[in-house]
Amino acid sequence: MRLTIIGCSGSMSGRSSVASSYLLQADSGGRTHSIVLDFGPGAMGQLLNYLDPADVDAMVFSHMHTDHCADIVGMQVYRRWHPEGPLGRIDVFSPVDALVRTRQIGGDSQSEDYSGEFHFHRIEPGQSVEIGSMVLEFFPAEHTVPGVGVRVSGPSDVNLNRDVLFAYTGDTDLCEGEIEMARSVDVLLSESAFEDGRDKVRGVHMTGSRAGELAEKAGVGKLLLTHLQPWTDPETVRRAAEDVYSGPVHCVRAGEMFRF
Repeated sequence: MRLTIIGCSGSMSGRSSVASSYLLQADSGGRTHSIVLDFGPGAMGQLLNYLDPADVDAMVFSHMHTDHCADIVGMQVYRRWHPEGPLGRIDVFSPVDALVRTRQIGGDSQSEDYSGEFHFHRIEPGQSVEIGSMVLEFFPAEHTVPGVGVRVSGPSDVNLNRDVLFAYTGDTDLCEGEIEMARSVDVLLSESAFEDGRDKVRGVHMTGSRAGELAEKAGVGKLLLTHLQPWTDPETVRRAAEDVYSGPVHCVRAGEMFRF
């Protein structure tokens, strides 16, 4: 598998990155399967730098806050009004009714069901789906709206003789569901919007130390930190994670690609 950072700014677009969105891909059977994980404001335009949106196989939303889902409307427009004709529908997985949420974002009427572009699926912790050679499992998150963490198994991009494990927290505070999700994964992409010593609210986001605690308790191979807000210093968050996690830590940047 390989992970491309479409956008990693937390809660809003930032100076050097759009809001949260990630491209997860795996090769099998002579083709590449491509999944978009979250699709915040600005993600549609940035996706064009890495992949023709016509080649996206599925969209998966950790939750439906605007900074993680707003550009689903851009994907819908692209698929319906493509100059070569409608592109057909793709699967969309989310922990709430994404049809209702998409209508809200697009300002569309109840008669609009996007059935030519999207096949909506509501997901819950404990469920799993298969997309090409990747198997996605969903776990409980602790956030202000319903959300899930995502654990993915699929073929390695660097060692063709084995599968690898990847996990993405979505927005969440540290909780048992996320620890179980991250258990023994090769790579963990963890949000870390809050800063230790500055942000006291619980049940919303992780700090660097809590992301590090998650990675340490779960026995993660590598920790990637994301969803840092524009006013947050990446080095401060990274050091806080390193204080409690013994493995490698990296704050991601837009445009980076990781092969594992």
